[in-house]
Amino acid sequence: MLGEKKYFLFDIDGTLAVDTTLYDGTKEFLEWIEETGGRCFYITNNSTKSRKDYVEKFKNWGIRTEESQFMTASYAACLYLKKYYEGKKIFVLGTPSFIKELKEAGILVTEKAEDHVDCVLVGFDSTLNYDKMTDACRLLFQKEVDFLGTNPDLRCPASFGFIPDCGAICRMLEVTAGRKPYFIGKPNRLIADLCMQQCKGSPEEYLVVGDRLYTDIACGIEAGIETAVVYTGEADPEEVRTSIWKPDYAFDTIRQLYDAVRKARGEGAGR
Repeated sequence: MLGEKKYFLFDIDGTLAVDTTLYDGTKEFLEWIEETGGRCFYITNNSTKSRKDYVEKFKNWGIRTEESQFMTASYAACLYLKKYYEGKKIFVLGTPSFIKELKEAGILVTEKAEDHVDCVLVGFDSTLNYDKMTDACRLLFQKEVDFLGTNPDLRCPASFGFIPDCGAICRMLEVTAGRKPYFIGKPNRLIADLCMQQCKGSPEEYLVVGDRLYTDIACGIEAGIETAVVYTGEADPEEVRTSIWKPDYAFDTIRQLYDAVRKARGEGAGR
């Protein structure tokens, strides 16, 4: 039930904002959650920014956050590589911010198709070029080199529509090299589990909120917590009707979800 929710796991792009513009109701909702003893987490598959970058981005919106509130695909990748590829060389196809975050986590990173590479890791790379793709293919044709992706999202919301995301980049490599990646970010429940470990609340107190069924909603379902979709990004009512990933709640906007949560708690509409 919405009235029980205390901990909210929000996707960002297409859910709370598009590009640098917050959706109506976002700031009020996030502030209300914190003011009423709840906690906001941000579970984004966008690997172009580090957690520090997101703290600054939210600061520019007038929203105070801490790094621990951001469970990004890039941060999850750092944890995954530390666990399974400690001391091994990783070829990374990603932005300078992503590569910096990996290096700061102690990951041995290269951006060239060198010898003794153990894994190709692909992120949402807004600095992508053909040379990078060629190097990735050169490595992926070596069967002993593993193939990882930060997230399976095919497109990312933009002010004019959508732009290619990590899943689309991986799809190009897949059809070229005949290799399928293992994705670390949503719908992998790892990101949701990292949030739940911080608060120790019961599953009934959590809600995953997102605009994409096969990542956001699937992640919540995999983690065993309720989900809400908003129709400001990729999903629409027809997709919800036909999808295997069924959200528990659906709203046109984040403002409508905010109002519904307050109503469920016996309060009036949002500010």
